[in-house]
Amino acid sequence: MTAQGQGGDLMWRRVIVTVVVIGIGVGGVVAWEHARQPTAATQLALHGNMDLREVDLPFNGTERVSVVLAQEGDRVRAGQVLAKLDTRRLLPEVAQVEAQAAAQREVVARLHHGNRPEEVAQARANVESARADADNAQHHYDRLLSLASNQIVSRQDVDNAKDALDVAQAKLVVSEKALALEVAGPRQEDIAQAEDQLRADEAELALLRQQLADAVLVAPSNAVVRSRLMEPGEMASPGKPVFSLAITDPKWVRAYVAEPDVGKLHSGMSASIAVDAFPGRRFSGWVGFISSVAEFTPKEVQTEALRPSLVYEVRVFVRDSVDALRLGMPATVYLSLAPGQPQSDVRPSTTVPVIPEPAPADRP
Repeated sequence: MTAQGQGGDLMWRRVIVTVVVIGIGVGGVVAWEHARQPTAATQLALHGNMDLREVDLPFNGTERVSVVLAQEGDRVRAGQVLAKLDTRRLLPEVAQVEAQAAAQREVVARLHHGNRPEEVAQARANVESARADADNAQHHYDRLLSLASNQIVSRQDVDNAKDALDVAQAKLVVSEKALALEVAGPRQEDIAQAEDQLRADEAELALLRQQLADAVLVAPSNAVVRSRLMEPGEMASPGKPVFSLAITDPKWVRAYVAEPDVGKLHSGMSASIAVDAFPGRRFSGWVGFISSVAEFTPKEVQTEALRPSLVYEVRVFVRDSVDALRLGMPATVYLSLAPGQPQSDVRPSTTVPVIPEPAPADRP
């Protein structure tokens, strides 16, 4: 081959190599630009810890504890008796006030019923008797007065008869007034006073009965006893808890979502919760609270570079009927963001059934 032919082949080889290198470079740039473009996320993962409500349960009174009926770790039901106070001094007070209220109740009833017919009849009889005495005294005085004009009797006898007549007439007036009172019955003021006294006795009785009821400590809701803080024989008071209870329904995950993602969430959104203690198992839940206030805000004016540092608290409620989740457990919340995908269809477990989500009416 001539030198001219060899030079032409070399030139074409260089052209081909150059084209290949340029093609590879363009392909690399296109691939790099494609890798830089974000892909639409179909799932949002939040990290947080299990949380629940706790109740410190004291007696609403001051007395010595007589019995404690629950231990740490016991599951208690709403209304279950947990402890009792000594009521040996309170019971006699209740009985005394009950008797007072019963007696006053009878007084009020008697005043409302008025006087008995027999009492009115007795008052009428007293009036007739007094009238007869007055008539007899009048006749006796008249006889002595006529005899005194003939000087048969002394003036002293006449004066004594006059005094006896005045006394008899006064007794008649008293008897007539007494009859009028019997017929009229009790005064309205007396009835009102008796009713007020009855209300006071009943109020005192209600207070003592409430103190008696407060001597029994009951669970306010379904819970687990976390701590037993008092023992029989100790002096209880409203400021000294007897138990610390953990309310296990509902539980929730306290997590935080970054400011760019907060718009993707809404209340009632279904969620799936995973914890390290149960690998492969998912608990169903729902978004129950999204804070309207940002936390960890660096300063009052945020630049675009600082906005991703803002986070919002999110509470994802969880149904845990078997009380498997514990306070403080690290948890991961998965929220489906795929358009058209049901929110409850988020990585369902293939080994353990997902706990069913409650109806909207059952959500707290």
